[in-house]
Amino acid sequence: MKRACLLTAGLLVLSSACGLTSGSPMVDDVKPGSIGGGEPLKGASLTVTSKEFTEQLILGAIMGIAFEAAGADVLDRTGIQGSIGAREAVKSGDADGMYEYTGTAWITYQGNSEPIADPRAQWEAVRKADLKNGLTWLAPAALNNTYALAMNAANFKKYGTKTLSDVAALSRSNPGAVTLCVESEFANRADGLPGMEKAYGMSVPAKNITQMDTGIIYTQVKKGSCTYGEVFTTDGRIRSMNLTVMQDDKKFFPNYNAAPEINSKTLKKWPAIEKVLDPITKKLNNSVAQELNARVDVDGEDPHQVALDWMKAEGLVKEG
Repeated sequence: MKRACLLTAGLLVLSSACGLTSGSPMVDDVKPGSIGGGEPLKGASLTVTSKEFTEQLILGAIMGIAFEAAGADVLDRTGIQGSIGAREAVKSGDADGMYEYTGTAWITYQGNSEPIADPRAQWEAVRKADLKNGLTWLAPAALNNTYALAMNAANFKKYGTKTLSDVAALSRSNPGAVTLCVESEFANRADGLPGMEKAYGMSVPAKNITQMDTGIIYTQVKKGSCTYGEVFTTDGRIRSMNLTVMQDDKKFFPNYNAAPEINSKTLKKWPAIEKVLDPITKKLNNSVAQELNARVDVDGEDPHQVALDWMKAEGLVKEG
């Protein structure tokens, strides 16, 4: 879902303040919990933004609620279509911050073709490159919203594969067992199926590959219509549908770790932003993301409320 949105914004979105023509004040009744003590952002007027998909809406709300608890007045401009518009808003100063993904920045914005296998090194390279763009990346989360293959419980019990190397071995020993449900983009991208097959030495016959929309993949994998389906590692449906994700043991797929991307001028004026966000970012991992995303995508809850409930449950903020 994230990758499919990367290049859709275009120049039209970049004009007119990157599409940030509206927004609403955040009015959560919160006070400092384990973050925001002393209200170090009191007097600040900050704008948070995000892309339009579920995880981004939740992360944008988390950032905004954190700023509120620390004393800032916050304008909510989350839900910008595509990736480019939200980033450009932070870059230009129309917004002050968002959670962005290291792989998206490294490959799409900074124009590199080869991902860096080590997550920390990937973040450091992105951070260094973006300083000249007026953007400062704060410490990254363990949350890594990247590609993966997953299977249902019955097929996991039947075949027992745990890693992509196991899937490759199964494709050689029992070619008919490896059937795939994937997006058309994944089927054709160098960092998708073709690259994965090359990296793991597997060759899945075309007749064993079915291309379909992202949402359908999850239901088809759950039903067993295909043995493996392309998924995003933080998607809430993985947990709700009891799917097992194959470990990328050769670290082929790029790292898409979430990290706060802050306008450098804003951070210079309000350096406390870093100490407010760091403890939150440290709590964000794939398990947390799957749980929060599922509350929205499976249970139909509001992303902002989900973010607020989680922050209260973690003791990050308290009722005002």
